[in-house]
Amino acid sequence: MDDAEIFTAPPRGLAPTPARPLLGLTVLVVEDSRFASEAMRLLCLRSGARIRRADSLRAARRHLQVYRPGAVIVDPGLPDGSGLDLIADLARAQPRLGVILACTGDPAAAQAARDAGADDVLVKPVTSLALFQTAVLAHLPPDRRVAGPRPVADDVVRPDRLALQDDLELAAEALNDPGDGRMLDYVAQFLRGIAVTTNDPSLAEAAHRLAAIRARGGPVAAEAARVAGLVQSRLETRKVV
Repeated sequence: MDDAEIFTAPPRGLAPTPARPLLGLTVLVVEDSRFASEAMRLLCLRSGARIRRADSLRAARRHLQVYRPGAVIVDPGLPDGSGLDLIADLARAQPRLGVILACTGDPAAAQAARDAGADDVLVKPVTSLALFQTAVLAHLPPDRRVAGPRPVADDVVRPDRLALQDDLELAAEALNDPGDGRMLDYVAQFLRGIAVTTNDPSLAEAAHRLAAIRARGGPVAAEAARVAGLVQSRLETRKVV
């Protein structure tokens, strides 16, 4: 057994089964959204996989210094840099990780992730157990897959909405004191991800418009205030509910 197998082989007694095809696998999810991370946690739990979460590039690299997961799922937009850099580093590493996936709702980021070396892209919102399992299993070594036919679960996971409130509160705080323009860039892409995940087209459009104004160097105060108002209205609605 070589060094790679030592880290990726399932512990004795934790071989995958048809009902839990990812049993014995450790998945590192690099995702800044609590809501999206909660969906991943439920998908991993239902599949038998262990999950570790990192909410930044720094945290992800700290994790990877300590252990080697069997699969990594990376959001390209992170608070301290681009997840694409992490994907590229993992794709070049020797021995290479068995599964490197990106997770995004942005088509441009999806293509950039593939160019950086991702095996595949999970398109947000990721709630289908079947799609999640299929994406991971497709890139696992043959000896880590369940032999023979297995039932394809059509279950859909539903993350705890309190995690969404945490995300909105984080965005509201950042918009209240954005500091330099880089924080506005981050908040705009963060909110676009949340909006895609929760099917909120008006918030997605506003976040996209804020990002576009920033990209062309225009005045952003009015649009940032508008986005902040939309975030606050959603927070107030959630508190009433």
